[in-house]
Amino acid sequence: MTFQLLGVVLTTFLIARLSAYKALSSKQRSSILCSTKESIESRPFESVDAHQWDLQLKSPCKLNLFLRILNRRPSGFHDLASLFQTISLSDRIYMSKLPHSSTEDEIYCSDKSLSVGKSNLVVKALDLMRTKTGIQQFFRLYLDKIVPMQAGLGGGSSNAATAMHGFNVLCGYPASQENLLLWSGDIGSDISFFFSSGTAYCTGRGEIVQSLPALPLSDDVEVHVFKPAEGLSTALVFKALDLNKCSTVVPESILHCFETDGALKAAANDRLINDLEAPAFSISALQQLKSEIAMHDTAISGVMMSGSGTSVYALRSKSNPAVFPFEEIAAKFPGLRHYQCSFVGRTNDLTSWYQ
Repeated sequence: MTFQLLGVVLTTFLIARLSAYKALSSKQRSSILCSTKESIESRPFESVDAHQWDLQLKSPCKLNLFLRILNRRPSGFHDLASLFQTISLSDRIYMSKLPHSSTEDEIYCSDKSLSVGKSNLVVKALDLMRTKTGIQQFFRLYLDKIVPMQAGLGGGSSNAATAMHGFNVLCGYPASQENLLLWSGDIGSDISFFFSSGTAYCTGRGEIVQSLPALPLSDDVEVHVFKPAEGLSTALVFKALDLNKCSTVVPESILHCFETDGALKAAANDRLINDLEAPAFSISALQQLKSEIAMHDTAISGVMMSGSGTSVYALRSKSNPAVFPFEEIAAKFPGLRHYQCSFVGRTNDLTSWYQ
């Protein structure tokens, strides 16, 4: 009898706990099921209520409008010269301050394949800001991942820069614009670019950033980004690089074409130059994709791989009424994704961010 009574009590208790759990929102359930110590796996929310966050920010990706590789350093890094441009294809980051008693960030992501452990650039960015500012503030952060990975679009670098900006905003701007640009180089070469106007000439390893005004006629540029199913290791692309086969066109002369004529005319004049295309094409099927894109649309000003791949983009005028023939191209490349977007920028100051 005693065991029966114990069973009844235990069953009643479990039913009550289950009912209480079901009454919680999806976010509260995530907080219970996903300890902040479980940092190896991504933990997506079922939905995001923007009103429950202190800050929400766009995290745009970038294109390399040209990319020259100049030499290889003894350290193994390469000196480059490149024109970077942000585009409207963006992730979104939601942030809220945690109580002062908190000792860990709570990081969530919509993409289960993306680790939110210590290797994630967002985690590194928040740690960096605490180290540099001395402010031991921790955050609840949700990354809604839309920008494809292993694409040469700088999505992870943008996420890191956006997290640094968010930290600075929510903590009352303890860091200057110059601080953010300088500090970001400690955790990645491309991160510094996102603190520019969105158009910048980048040299060194990519961390030396010369912010530029928007290129002429940028509002008329329509961008089509194609991401094949395959990914490429940046290290493998650089391993296949033969510096003797790189372009001999002087980077400053390429930059002058873009600054004078705009992206569409520069592209039409064969100034979409990427020294990493040849090595990437030698270990992938990207050359076939680039050729197919160029062949299917005569309105295109130019086609090029971005960064070390594997995304390939096309530029054309928004004034062209023809529909881009994506289905014809996709039929030959299973798993191919297509994003139509445009150039974007920001006011190059401390408080503004990409809209």
